[in-house]
Amino acid sequence: MASCCNSLRLEGFFSSAFISSKRSSNAIPIPSSSFSHLCNHRFPLKSISFSVSRSPSFTIKASSSSSSSSTTIAEPEGIKVITSVPTKPIEGQKTGTSGLRKKVKVFMEENYLSNWIQSLFNSLPPEDYKNGVLVLGGDGRYFNREASQIIIKIAAGNGVGKILVGREGILSTPAVSAANGGFIMSASHNPGGPEYDWGIKFNYNSGQPAPESITDKIYGNTLSISEIKMAEIPDVDLSRLGVTKYGNFTVEVIDPVSDYLELMESVFDFQMIKNLLSRSDFSFAFDAMHAVTGAYAKPIFVDKLGARPDSVSNGVPLEDFGHGHPDPNLTYAKDLVNTMYSENGPDFGAASDGDGDRNMILGKKFFVTPSDSVAIIAANAQAAIPYFRSGPKGLARSMPTSGALDRVAEKLGLTFFEVPTGWKFFGNLMDAGKLSICGEESFGTGSDHIREKDGIWAVLAWLSIIAYRNKDKKPGEKLVSISDVVKEHWATYGRNFFSRYDYEECESEGANKMIEYLRGLISKSKAGEKYGNYVLQFADDFSYTDPVDGSVASKQGVRFVFTDGSRIIFRLSGTGSADLALSVSKLKDFTGREKPTVIT
Repeated sequence: MASCCNSLRLEGFFSSAFISSKRSSNAIPIPSSSFSHLCNHRFPLKSISFSVSRSPSFTIKASSSSSSSSTTIAEPEGIKVITSVPTKPIEGQKTGTSGLRKKVKVFMEENYLSNWIQSLFNSLPPEDYKNGVLVLGGDGRYFNREASQIIIKIAAGNGVGKILVGREGILSTPAVSAANGGFIMSASHNPGGPEYDWGIKFNYNSGQPAPESITDKIYGNTLSISEIKMAEIPDVDLSRLGVTKYGNFTVEVIDPVSDYLELMESVFDFQMIKNLLSRSDFSFAFDAMHAVTGAYAKPIFVDKLGARPDSVSNGVPLEDFGHGHPDPNLTYAKDLVNTMYSENGPDFGAASDGDGDRNMILGKKFFVTPSDSVAIIAANAQAAIPYFRSGPKGLARSMPTSGALDRVAEKLGLTFFEVPTGWKFFGNLMDAGKLSICGEESFGTGSDHIREKDGIWAVLAWLSIIAYRNKDKKPGEKLVSISDVVKEHWATYGRNFFSRYDYEECESEGANKMIEYLRGLISKSKAGEKYGNYVLQFADDFSYTDPVDGSVASKQGVRFVFTDGSRIIFRLSGTGSADLALSVSKLKDFTGREKPTVIT
């Protein structure tokens, strides 16, 4: 039976051109005895988009010196009751790379979240968590507070020694990854509130999203679960920094920002960035979209780097993201876009998403595509970012992302990888020491400083590039702008034109039929066939063999690749021109959609 509202993302991109004569393991749980420092499948939506065209150590402190912190000994003799709560399997708990995502009302059903959390513990070797330490945080969306208490009690019931939880349950996805992983309560860039989305994800090993070997076990255990182990302890006050002890089990509420800030200071030259932000002839704007980076923006950009207080907008995390859609693109970050394209707009604009792992970069009346963004960061990293002083180890992009990064890798003589969409594929390469900088078409950019994409990192990387290019500029001299940097990059490496169409909340049945139609089309396609003015080189359904572990990921996106290097890609996701792509796919016929939800 088909689901009623699946979000189909069909991703593809088209057309590259030149504008110059140049070729245009650490386990998450850490025993308490050693703990001094802890050094777009979207349900029930699918989206269609098509496009035309470790590092420094990160610490979570075991205790806080803040005057507002406290230590409470609640049950000095131990947790008195571990309750075995009878339960039965609940359908629909299949876990993807982005965890489990459903509507809030689904997660609020009896035992729905508890079943998944217990199934996770049932999927891990006991030595991975017994008497160990786990991190818990999220993006501040509706239901996170209640979910935090459930997760804490089940963790205690399963023998976890300590839970570190962000104050008010807030920790960005990059911050949890930097702490070597744990529970992330987020539905990423999807809307929040009682009628909208909620999600849970588990990051494993060195902080990367749990691999399929774990998520498959979780799903299997959800199909056979019969009991939930839960400690009978009171709710923990998440508003105060400090430690609460229940016998051998400890909950510590930590500052969500301080340790992540230390990591960023070890990666970037903060003084150089501060010199830029303190200039009277440079202006900066950051839109936190009432999401998790609101907790990070003021401490980092204002307090540490000296940006003006009014440079941060929508800086208070809200459970419903201020009735907004926390996705940093030209459609949902429209207020920032309007500001940047106004007559006296700022020189530098940026936004981040719900859980802080995505980013958008804008110059004055100028938009930087995600594909160009990662390529330009890679091209300038060695000069502008101290972390890359010895040069990047390798570069990688998701398959639907344009080929701009490929050109940088070739010119710099770096190893290059093309992987399916999904950050876990980058993580394997990073852990093997093969990859430093990577990105994907859906506004995700990152490096091997952690094992997730990182929105704040990307903003700091771009600030570093602009700061480096202007470090010797005297007052009154014209500054090198974002548009100057991008156009110079195009002149050096060539330009890839990229466009992406997202069709959100399409019916699953129609979306799946469209992809099956395309798979039938590519099975009959032949090199040399004409598609409008384009000559087909090959068409396939992208498959990837991981060079590290040999695992194979198939059916990762339908590709039409033309002899001039242009490509059209169609991909279902959870979470030339467009006319040619629409004609090839018969998208309107299958989905009934007249136009995309989002154009990038």
